[in-house]
Amino acid sequence: MRYAVRKAARQERGAAGFSLVELIVAITLLLVLTTMALPLARIAVQRQKEQELRYDLRTMRAAIDRYKDAADRGAFQVELGSDGYPPDLQTLVKGVESNGKTYRFLRRIPVDPMTGTTDWGLRSTEDDPDSDSWGGQNVFDVYTKTDGTALDGTKYKDW
Repeated sequence: MRYAVRKAARQERGAAGFSLVELIVAITLLLVLTTMALPLARIAVQRQKEQELRYDLRTMRAAIDRYKDAADRGAFQVELGSDGYPPDLQTLVKGVESNGKTYRFLRRIPVDPMTGTTDWGLRSTEDDPDSDSWGGQNVFDVYTKTDGTALDGTKYKDW
């Protein structure tokens, strides 16, 4: 009965919406939920970039290994002193011609998800494992040039 009286009073006034207090409470709840969701979204984006970085590194390292295996089998001639490793990443994309056949190992150089460029850090067999400079002899390993730290606490350069 009371509900019917209140409803009738509301209809007479023409006010069938929310009160100011209800709107403030709803907006406050929405802001709190949004504030809680933003860090989770940032972590999800970072995790996605880390997965892309791991995939790209794995792909390039596998291409380097395939080049090395083909060179060791004698599928094509390699430069003396290169130890059978590619001279640069572009060689993996362009391929190597031998006896009228082209051996390609990568479709393209992947974009580093952390830096947004195709500029990767390279190591040759002559370089120290922790070195940040490339001697230029051959490409033995590849790493990202970003100084960031992963979600698990490791440096991206160490992957």
